[in-house]
Amino acid sequence: MMAFQGDRLLARRPAMRAGGHWQDATLLDHLARVLAATPDRLAVVAKRSESGEERRITYRELDRLAGLVALSLQQRGVGRGDVVSFQLPNWWEFSVLHLACLKLGAVSNPLMIIFRERELTFMLGLAESKVLVVPARFRGFDYPAMVAGIRDRLPALGHVFVAGGEGDTAFEALLHPLGDPAMLPPPGLAPDDVIQLLYTSGTTGEPKGVMHTSNTMLSNLAPFAARLGLGAEDVIHMPSPLAHQLGFMYGIVLPVMLGGTAILQDIFTAEEMARQIRDEGATFTMGATPFLNDLTEYVAQSGAGTPSLRVFVSAGAPIPRALVTKARPTLGAAIISAWGMSENGAVTTTLPDDAEEKATTTDGCPLAGMELRVIDAEGQPLPPGTEGRLQVRGCSNFAGYLKRPELDSTDPEGWFDTGDLARMDGEGYIRIAGRSKDIIIRGGENIPVVEVEGLLFRHPAIAELAIVGYPDARLGERACAYVRLREGASLSFADMTTYLAAQQMARQYIPERLEIVQELPRTPSGKIQKFRLRELALAAIPRP
Repeated sequence: MMAFQGDRLLARRPAMRAGGHWQDATLLDHLARVLAATPDRLAVVAKRSESGEERRITYRELDRLAGLVALSLQQRGVGRGDVVSFQLPNWWEFSVLHLACLKLGAVSNPLMIIFRERELTFMLGLAESKVLVVPARFRGFDYPAMVAGIRDRLPALGHVFVAGGEGDTAFEALLHPLGDPAMLPPPGLAPDDVIQLLYTSGTTGEPKGVMHTSNTMLSNLAPFAARLGLGAEDVIHMPSPLAHQLGFMYGIVLPVMLGGTAILQDIFTAEEMARQIRDEGATFTMGATPFLNDLTEYVAQSGAGTPSLRVFVSAGAPIPRALVTKARPTLGAAIISAWGMSENGAVTTTLPDDAEEKATTTDGCPLAGMELRVIDAEGQPLPPGTEGRLQVRGCSNFAGYLKRPELDSTDPEGWFDTGDLARMDGEGYIRIAGRSKDIIIRGGENIPVVEVEGLLFRHPAIAELAIVGYPDARLGERACAYVRLREGASLSFADMTTYLAAQQMARQYIPERLEIVQELPRTPSGKIQKFRLRELALAAIPRP
């Protein structure tokens, strides 16, 4: 059963309840309300790009499927506090699994589809996952074979189910339990119980398991929807991975909370995104800058418009001003800049009626229930316009890190140190200026630099190295490895990528550039000066 240190939740509870931020509701409460009002409203539309199969599910059917899966999981020993992991693309099974977990009081553990043996062994092991669900194949990769290769290292893993598989281990087998879902007892799910475990990469070289409750998650979504004017009539398109906090909260949970419709895109192409928005009448979408850039370029070049789209929230990297200037008239939508973390969801957004300057030069102002401050090295608040460490506290801050409370940088007053550097203007809008933690954000995804460096350092040709990010117009950042070789050794870019792939490193984590240097710049104390390497990487980018 999932265990965590709940002292911080208890300490926050009186203020959060008094402020009306924690409503002590769960997503099942919202689902019951929607079922009573509009049971035949379309809940999920999901198309499998590789097969062309499309599934359209009403709320009535979504609840029925979730009940069947919940009963099947219960009959296989899953109960309150147990972890159910699912490594799936943006398929309908994702939505069903999360609701099934809620019906059991179990914990949803979404895993990015790009993870391979190395990441999965650690994550499933730390969570002591009882169940894992994977696709049979996706983008040519054999997931059951990968899991078979690590299963003997995961003693707690009792069952593996395969979406698109066959026989007793097929996900479809979960839709045929013994008995009727009405047999399920009430889950006894409390609003402060952990409902989600999501891994985020940090500076420690190992992922941290972020834990959220119904109160911490839903208290983010209510003010988010209110600020952007979202309601039951909205159709939410989600191209971002559902195993990312952005995709999970705003593509799985938010639509059910609103009673709206979710449109799930499993393989991103701008053409397909535009088609789905147009054909399904999507009014809202959310993703990192590359999604906005590619969609804007496609619509501008093809003339295939997205007339229903009202709001595009871009998070994960700053939005270039030129892109907003082009995207607004091209898409006919408000372009909203946002900042947040796995630990707290979207903390800030710009407002729909903000001037273009706000959307391009800031990351927004806090949502209701959240506070921000910028502090100096001594922990003292800084005046507007001064760069310092960004801290956040409030209703949607997470419940802690699984089994690693020592990594939680929350002080006794509830301020969480984000690891980011920022400036705040006189109106409370922030601008992220950099990251004090050693992470590169590529296409909205955090690259665990310490872990990649640690693996690459084992290469026999490498004496020392450092990996830094450099700007990229589409992805926000890419990674460059600066390497000093051992005497007489050689290393090509192909050598590096082949080596990291052989270490079972996710492809997206592998650096896109390799620079061989005679020496790495250092401080007088011997620390590598990564800021100088970033300057070198930036200077080496070809200018148009």
